[in-house]
Amino acid sequence: MEPAISIEDFTFHYRGQERPALEHIHAQAEEGTSVVVMGHGGAGKSTLCCALNGLVPGFFRGRAQGRIVVKGREVARHKVAEMSRVVGLVLQDFEAQLFSTNVELEMAFGPENQCLAPSEIKRRVDHYLEFVGLGKLRRREPASLSGGQKQRLAIGSILAMEPEVLVMDEPTTDLDPVGRQEVLSVAGDLRKTGRVLLIVDHEPETVEYADQVWLMKDGQIVAKGKPGEVLEDIARLESCGVKVPPLIELFSSMGWPGSPLTVKEAISLIQKEHRVKPGQLKPKEPSDWNSRGPVVLEAQGLGYLYPTHHVEALQNVDLSIREGEFVALLGQNGSGKTTLAKHFNGLLKPTTGRLLLKGRPTQQYSHLDIARLVGYVFQNPDHQIFSKTVYEEVGFGLRMLGESHKTIQDRVSEVLEVVGLQGYEHKIPFALTKGERQRLAVASVLAVRPQVVVLDEPTTGLDVRQQRDLMEMLKRLNQTGHTVIIITHSMDVAAEYANRVVVLKEGVILRDGPTRDVFSQEELLAEASLRPPPLVQLSNWLGTRAVTVKQMVEELRA
Repeated sequence: MEPAISIEDFTFHYRGQERPALEHIHAQAEEGTSVVVMGHGGAGKSTLCCALNGLVPGFFRGRAQGRIVVKGREVARHKVAEMSRVVGLVLQDFEAQLFSTNVELEMAFGPENQCLAPSEIKRRVDHYLEFVGLGKLRRREPASLSGGQKQRLAIGSILAMEPEVLVMDEPTTDLDPVGRQEVLSVAGDLRKTGRVLLIVDHEPETVEYADQVWLMKDGQIVAKGKPGEVLEDIARLESCGVKVPPLIELFSSMGWPGSPLTVKEAISLIQKEHRVKPGQLKPKEPSDWNSRGPVVLEAQGLGYLYPTHHVEALQNVDLSIREGEFVALLGQNGSGKTTLAKHFNGLLKPTTGRLLLKGRPTQQYSHLDIARLVGYVFQNPDHQIFSKTVYEEVGFGLRMLGESHKTIQDRVSEVLEVVGLQGYEHKIPFALTKGERQRLAVASVLAVRPQVVVLDEPTTGLDVRQQRDLMEMLKRLNQTGHTVIIITHSMDVAAEYANRVVVLKEGVILRDGPTRDVFSQEELLAEASLRPPPLVQLSNWLGTRAVTVKQMVEELRA
């Protein structure tokens, strides 16, 4: 029996590029299997995805060698439109796939183009709207959805076509943890029907649903096999810029046998070896996150109603953020996190209540004054990038503030080095990858050195090295007195870097407190479609306060 996907010595050079994006790729995927592709930014993962349905080289031009066969069809011999019936592709830039005037029409577009019967189109639309959690939003305009809801819609619109092979390029970056788990569970449904799922992802938890892992580095597949086999090689993962599963890293650091991928496996191995009993370790006392500076941002009875679609996004929110805090805003998709954050720099004005910045309502500040105090990085970097070159983009805010040419030069050079874009000064911003555009947006805000930095999903599209560099940079800013506020669905990032978390649900604050205290309340987090990262779940079971492998090793050895 032929494999569902067969890649035979495939090499691809983008037009005008000397170095190949893909080089001598050999791989196969059998019917009814799920494959997770992992690797550093620029490893060739997205190019590989696009090659499976002919976008490479049919749309993204270049020189291809070798061949790819999907479900008995040699991709090079078919048009992209023909292959789209076989291979469904969710792009990394999911917003680029949305264009209809409401959610329901977006979901119906693919099946309509397949000329299905109206009754079948309705069945699929209804089924997949519920599956991705958008059943109550079917009449909403896609542009009015939150980032995570847009990502759900992009996934649902491809699922509705019920392709034989489903390819998803980082499909869960903006989803809350429970939503992420629901989307990844589609692997089981596809397996039952004999279809194939290939998914690109940076998070090790994804492999729980996989039959194979393909590990990529510099355009090549350097390892492939069962998840446990590939992910237990810590040195190789690190060389490929892939996050080491924290539970595997913990067991390796402690010298314990086994390579658990899930909390359940880890607990089973610990109990089997009688290493530690649950709750036997005495937790350290939490740090006092209130012992900070004066209040810099304060919401008083804040409410906001979106006028175009009459959605009450915030309801009577009371919140104080002090100078020098590192705060993470958490919650399910559509919970009001971004709406709240957009009040911090006056992008939105309260419908009810008020938002005070250093004791004054934001409406009393000029745009320039508020820009000096609060910098905001959007969830989608394309919403704030507009200049002709990277240098002009990063220097724009400084020019508007009247800084000297020398200051602009120095600041641009400084922040480009910090975000890893040195040497990109004369490149066109929209020619960069999404991860590079994300870092560029961060750089353009940091160049102004605002007192408060607000970042909406700052790690989206970044590999583990880029995430670490960015978050360490924010940590250094925080240590020098800057207030840092992040909106994130990465519970790992929140656990390691934020000293305080604010959990929102349906426009109200569900919980506000020290990060480790909130993360110990797993039932409460579940109400907001959240769950702690695996290491913290294990920490809760053991009775420690560790949120990183290093901290847990120290507590266990002590």
